[in-house]
Amino acid sequence: MNEFPLSGRLVPEWFTDAKFGIFIHWGAYSVPAWAEPIGALGDVDPDVWFKHNPYAEWYWSTIQIEGSPAQEHHRTMHAGRPYDEFLDAWKAELFDPADWVELFARAGARYVVPTTKHHDGIALWDAPGTGTRNTVHRGPRRDLIADLADAVRARDLRFGVYYSGGIDWYAGRRDPVLHEDRMDDGRPHEAAYAAYAHRQVLDLIERYHPAVLWNDMGWPRAGRAELPDLFSHYYATVPEGVVNDRWDSAHADYLTSEYELDRANEGASCWENTRGIGFSFGYNQVEGPEHMLDPAGAVRLLVDVVSRGGNLLLNVGPKADGTLPQEQRAVLEGMASWMACHSGAVHATRPLEPGSADPQDGGPWVRWTRDERHVYAFVADVPDGADGPIVLNARPGLLDPDTAERLDGQPVKAESGPEGVHVTSGGLDTPLPTAIRFAAR
Repeated sequence: MNEFPLSGRLVPEWFTDAKFGIFIHWGAYSVPAWAEPIGALGDVDPDVWFKHNPYAEWYWSTIQIEGSPAQEHHRTMHAGRPYDEFLDAWKAELFDPADWVELFARAGARYVVPTTKHHDGIALWDAPGTGTRNTVHRGPRRDLIADLADAVRARDLRFGVYYSGGIDWYAGRRDPVLHEDRMDDGRPHEAAYAAYAHRQVLDLIERYHPAVLWNDMGWPRAGRAELPDLFSHYYATVPEGVVNDRWDSAHADYLTSEYELDRANEGASCWENTRGIGFSFGYNQVEGPEHMLDPAGAVRLLVDVVSRGGNLLLNVGPKADGTLPQEQRAVLEGMASWMACHSGAVHATRPLEPGSADPQDGGPWVRWTRDERHVYAFVADVPDGADGPIVLNARPGLLDPDTAERLDGQPVKAESGPEGVHVTSGGLDTPLPTAIRFAAR
């Protein structure tokens, strides 16, 4: 990890306790809502990725790549219309921010980070320098960021903002990105764009006081000398704010990974994994259940991330009318049902000391967390009809087996054995984890 100019700052406890946040990718790209669901970032050959980009929010770029299926889709389904016509077609007429946030809160999210300007350069607030090319003057004709900020804070969650500083296909450079090795060719580094982006981030700070300042795709070279002052101003305005790591190594409170990319960052003292419920962040009408997490998969992802000391920033991609796709709502509702009795084993917990207890991945699946008084074992996939107790490979002296209790209230018995803790309990053969709490020794 690079030495950052403002390094040494302690990360606010609210962020390390939060464990779970909701990302929102919503924009004019939600109107065509189309991409090829080819796989997860980091699992797909880079030579294939951009021409067949599964990120629906990259639609404007992908349709410019000659021979891409997205270009053919745009020609046949939308007659090759200019991208900005999607802004005018985006009405958000059914948008109910309080409904969204109520679901996010029940699912266990403690912070919410919407996109304020993605790579297409369309701002979801009346951003300086955008003229009428924003949602206040066109399309929804609302300050969507203010609406979300009010709803999030009314539910006592933390409100953050995403901003695409390193790519802007309208105010910056418009050439499509063809390969990750040529990513910098599509990034605007000029002074005029640097000033434009700087002014907009300052405006976000002043208007919304975001608890998370989440930049993407780096920062223009011409503006990097001003970043230390920008961060100092941000912390003066929001003393408990946090800054992510996507500023071209200028500064970071925490590191990020995305799907399977940059997994090495998950060894940092403070980190966050982000991904969509499917393979796209923006709503993609092509995605089906086979491309998406189910509720058990989402819970297991959250538990795994938290057990290793990270936060999960799970994305929803609303439809253009302002509704959350039913498949995404179902995942969050499943998480909400599980969180109703298991949140105490997730929020404000920490990973176990290395060597205390090992994760297990097959017959059964096991992950661990702890707080000041308790150790929690999450158990799933116990073989159906297995004879005898299951063995949790916790080291001697870590926990008191006599105190075992399931957070869902079902009976459980535990005792020490030579290989670890022997647990007997029914109904652990499902993919959805069950948390067993022990008093810590």
